[in-house]
Amino acid sequence: MGEAADDGTGWGATRAWVGKSLAPGERIEGSERLLGGWSSQMRRLDISGPQGGRSLVLRSFVKPFYVRHAPGLLTREADILRLLGGTDVPAARCVAVDARGEHGDHPSLLMTLLPGEVRVDDAGAAERIGLLAGQLAGIHRIAVTDRTRPRDYEAWTAPDRVRVPEATGRPQLWRRAVDVIRREPPAYAPKFLHRDFHPGNVLFGGEGAELRISGVVDWVETSWGPADLDVAHCSTALALLHGVPAGMGFAGRYEAAGGRLAGSAADHLYWRLLDALAHAPEAEKVAVPWRELGRTDLTPEVLTERLENYVESLLEQFDR
Repeated sequence: MGEAADDGTGWGATRAWVGKSLAPGERIEGSERLLGGWSSQMRRLDISGPQGGRSLVLRSFVKPFYVRHAPGLLTREADILRLLGGTDVPAARCVAVDARGEHGDHPSLLMTLLPGEVRVDDAGAAERIGLLAGQLAGIHRIAVTDRTRPRDYEAWTAPDRVRVPEATGRPQLWRRAVDVIRREPPAYAPKFLHRDFHPGNVLFGGEGAELRISGVVDWVETSWGPADLDVAHCSTALALLHGVPAGMGFAGRYEAAGGRLAGSAADHLYWRLLDALAHAPEAEKVAVPWRELGRTDLTPEVLTERLENYVESLLEQFDR
């Protein structure tokens, strides 16, 4: 593990903190930057020791916004990983957490390495989407107590915060969509939400009949709220990544996997648009890691067009 990160910031103190979190006789042999992250820097750490080698993952917040919010985000993720250890959800195990960056250069979480890889290519997307739907339905079935229940969800946009694409030729479409979310949030049966569930936060292994989800990562936004909101977030991501039909079809696949959504089309539309409008104007945030993984076709122009067409499709299907 080098003494400097890719952006020139120091990592000596973080390295020392990791070393103190290892088992007796273990040491860091090397590291590799993991692609696909946006809010944090992720590294695989290769560890050697008396019991053999193993690998861990280090998540560190270096962007000022996330450093400020790290105490809540990383403490919550560590707690959630401990909770998930008693479920069948394939999540990492928390090894150590320095949520305030008191012992290292940056607020960090050290956890076990999950097998598999992020897959964002269009090839094989249909099969992966089916697995995503089943996994999300399983996450929503996680039982919690008053003590382990995560915080209530937070909306990521509001009518007066929506940024309409400047080059749109359909401003009336956007006004209509924004009007949908001006109402009070619909009533809902609360569920355990991942809150940032999308293809970039799911690891896959195997091929063909052996294809499987081997890990679900990034639990910093875990919340208590409507299943529709998790489904909405994944649907928006799929529409941007694989095209509008993929996003429009995900809710049906979720229900086919045993998930339950709002009975009212108007209520369901509210949650779908609440998420979609948070991605305006061009959904650049989610696409940066996808391009790192090879999806260079996802230009700002492509994303803007897909997002607008997705909003239009939602209104056509649910706002009648």
